[in-house]
Parts: sequence; C-alpha cells; structure tokens
Amino acid sequence: MPERFLLQILRSLVTHGILSSTRGVDGGYALERPVEEVSLLEVIEAIDGPMNGEPSSAKGMPEETHRRLADVLNEVTAMTRRELSAIKLSALMPPPAQLQNSEG
Repeated sequence: MPERFLLQILRSLVTHGILSSTRGVDGGYALERPVEEVSLLEVIEAIDGPMNGEPSSAKGMPEETHRRLADVLNEVTAMTRRELSAIKLSALMPPPAQLQNSEG
C-alpha cells in the first residue's frame, strides 16, 4: 500500500475522532477510545464516507422503478449499518493470550 494512501486513511481516522496523532520522534497514532467502543461502521464511514442507499444512476430508469430500487437499497443500507455498528473493533482482535504469545 502506498505510504501516501495510508497517510490519507490515518488522517481521516484522526479527523473522525477514531485515532489521535502525536508528532515527533516518539510520535505515531493511537486509538482515541477503547476498542470496545469503536464500531466497524465508524471506521468504514471515516474512510469511505457515509453509507447511503441511493442508486448511483437513474438515467433512463422509469420513476417507479427508481423509487422501488431506492426503497430496497435504503433498507439494505439500514440493515448493513445496524450490523456494522454492532461489530466493535474488540471483536476483531485476537484474544489477549494470543497477543502476549505473539509479542514474546
């Protein structure tokens, strides 16, 4: 992954209050909150922008079809947002015992 791209992602995570950054020799990035409080939805939306269910293009599509498609996509988006919001970063981390073993 290009360093420039990674820095854009890190800056976005800082802007959205997920990470904090510290400058200097001992600087770097750290989570702003405990992993149990940060949802996967927050991370995804900080990087990609808000999830919405709007069809990307409606050119040539009958209005009724567009409305139905928008309704379905909004429903799917709402369900996806609920699910991603329920997944905390802590659920994606290895158990503490595995972390200690990998560090030693």
